[in-house]
Amino acid sequence: MGGAVMELFLPCLYAFLACLGFCVLFRINGLGAVLCSLGGALAWLVYLLTGSAMGENDILQYFWAAVFLSAYAEVMARVRKCPATGYLLIAFIPLVPGAGIYNMMDAALRGDTQDFLTTGLHTLSIAGALAVGVLIVSSLVRMYNMLQRRRRTGKEEGP
Repeated sequence: MGGAVMELFLPCLYAFLACLGFCVLFRINGLGAVLCSLGGALAWLVYLLTGSAMGENDILQYFWAAVFLSAYAEVMARVRKCPATGYLLIAFIPLVPGAGIYNMMDAALRGDTQDFLTTGLHTLSIAGALAVGVLIVSSLVRMYNMLQRRRRTGKEEGP
């Protein structure tokens, strides 16, 4: 039991600390830094938990982590009256496929075309999953806000 908890806790702690370091770099202080970093740690927890639930399909893991993180950023933006982009920028740091980009460029420099293409497509798939996760949540939030505005004003917008 303790080993399984530590397998989840330590990577999330490392993600939190990495995000905290970027908060220092971007001069985000106080509670904002903690909340941005918490978003990164929780997104990494979602990544880890979906990995045990879905097998080894890491592209889906990244997608669900991005969906969670986008929802977290939207909620925090409303609660703290700050842009959601700030929360997304910092909290996405642990999810960036940096190792894939590095390995892709390493394969390119070695002249290993097959490894370059395989790693490159996988890395682009991860980046696409992250982008689609953010796009879905932000679109749903925008549609929800538009419907709420229509209800409040009682007007129909559009053609």
